[in-house]
Amino acid sequence: MANKDLNRIKVVLVEHKRTNKWLAEQLGKDPGTVSKWCTNTSQPSIDMFFKIAELLGVDYTELIVQPQ
Repeated sequence: MANKDLNRIKVVLVEHKRTNKWLAEQLGKDPGTVSKWCTNTSQPSIDMFFKIAELLGVDYTELIVQPQ
């Protein structure tokens, strides 16, 4: 699974006109951590996916890349 995008956090942030910095502030996380999530370098926990979805007003499934 190396180099495979698993989440759509950056896409959903752009769709909602929000930034990585905004998300980091809302979650109390380091901006570098959120940046890694947005570039799929690392992944947030399942609990964090739910928190992100709640902040953006979307279903958590919108944050996950669907297998093809």
